[in-house]
Amino acid sequence: MAVDNGRSAAEACSLENYLALPDHTMDDRIAAARRKLGTDVVLLGHHYQRDEVIRFADYTGDSYKLSRIASETEAKYIVFCGVHFMAESADVLAHGDQQVILPDLNAGCSMADMAEIGQVEDCWDALEAQGFTSQGGGGLVPLTYMNSSAAIKAFVGERGGLVCTSSNARGAFEWAFSCGQKILFLPDQHLGRNTAFAMGVPLSEMVVWDPYQINGGVAPARLQAAKVILWKGHCSVHQRFLPEHVDNVRAKHPGIQVIVHPECRWEVCQKADALGSTERIIQVIENAPEGSMFAVGTEIHLVNRLGKRFAPLGKKVITLDDSGCLCTTMYRISPQHLAWALENLIEGNVVNRIRVREDVKHWSRVALDRMLEIRS
Repeated sequence: MAVDNGRSAAEACSLENYLALPDHTMDDRIAAARRKLGTDVVLLGHHYQRDEVIRFADYTGDSYKLSRIASETEAKYIVFCGVHFMAESADVLAHGDQQVILPDLNAGCSMADMAEIGQVEDCWDALEAQGFTSQGGGGLVPLTYMNSSAAIKAFVGERGGLVCTSSNARGAFEWAFSCGQKILFLPDQHLGRNTAFAMGVPLSEMVVWDPYQINGGVAPARLQAAKVILWKGHCSVHQRFLPEHVDNVRAKHPGIQVIVHPECRWEVCQKADALGSTERIIQVIENAPEGSMFAVGTEIHLVNRLGKRFAPLGKKVITLDDSGCLCTTMYRISPQHLAWALENLIEGNVVNRIRVREDVKHWSRVALDRMLEIRS
């Protein structure tokens, strides 16, 4: 990924001046900038974004949905209130005249960062040396979750694999098994494990590849027997949910339904009533009858927003863990960062532009296009 800062030292100082101001003082400035920029800008807000920022979004949703929507607009600038990999995906899908801006470059994703391209290349070389890969795709098929860098998406695309979301992971696994005998799944071990297990793959036929250990820390015989090789990565938010959280919430709220994101641990998912992507979680609650109660295992901003939205409809929505699970990197984008990015655009300055290299963009797009060919 390339980052085109596009700002002078004076403009950087200006950002510091923004950050010294209270959140609420940005509201009128953001609204005024939106009006002035009009349709030249489309503002995207991921579900996990804080309320003070997402309320200004033209569209809300998960990363792929938002990137696709933005690419279908005529906006010159895509301002993505999300994290790095999301802005990269938006740039991959954007049409030629669009520029993507990430209001704060520190907004990253710990899961995506757990699969570094050099480590993945080393893993592939090691597996190839053991005879598990083949150029024709008949051996090991690589899949990557949307929550990965553009470099990883391109790696997968160039080697015959594809990208998946949490909604279509099962379809991606079915497609991969129709192409080869084994799957290398990046970077979230939990989504991979939960998906494969639901398809009937026993835990004994899954292994975890640790990039910091020789041969991934897996004995050759275990690799030979495995149908799914899971990268040792996870979501720092969803991994915090534990099986005892499910037991505790059921004891405290008899009759409550537990729905969790498939990025949660296998043990948590086994105890839950249902698994679902952010969009699926919202859909389940929307379709539930009045009087329903839900404990939701996902990021706290989304859970709190759902609680407020559905309370007037007679539905109770609470977090699975009372301590709350905050996505700290998503939280980095503040009203101050958003106001700074928008007001710079008014002045003709494109700050924090995210630009994916053309070769990486090509193979990332191949992997994403393959995803569109599979069923959910």
